[in-house]
Amino acid sequence: MTGVVAAVAALAIAAALGWLLNRRSGALRSVADPGPAGDPTGDAASLGLDAGRPALVHFSAPWCGPCAALRRVVEQVCDDLGVAHREIDIDADPDAARRFSVLSLPTTVIFDGDGRQRYRAPGVPTAADLRSALEPLLA
Repeated sequence: MTGVVAAVAALAIAAALGWLLNRRSGALRSVADPGPAGDPTGDAASLGLDAGRPALVHFSAPWCGPCAALRRVVEQVCDDLGVAHREIDIDADPDAARRFSVLSLPTTVIFDGDGRQRYRAPGVPTAADLRSALEPLLA
């Protein structure tokens, strides 16, 4: 009986820890200090995106399952809003992932019209969250 109680307690603790670690996955967070425009280490121009309009970049890999879900959401929202977007395969371009401190996949980064990072989200953000972050940048 004691073994069953210990197993249930361990399972409950593991579930609580998993929930705590993943509760912010997919949540867009504002970048506290977007840095100066033209910063070559963390701006849209360093990824080959045009300055002057907002852009969205998502870091992914072919073996990443959640990246496929993010791809569909990004394409839908960006096509609806007319926002440029780019997918970066971290296996093909590990330097870009390093420059932008990508630690988990997928990771989404939203840039303003000056090419500075404004939002980022590890995990899969909802279409509504992406729209709410992008629409003010289009005004």
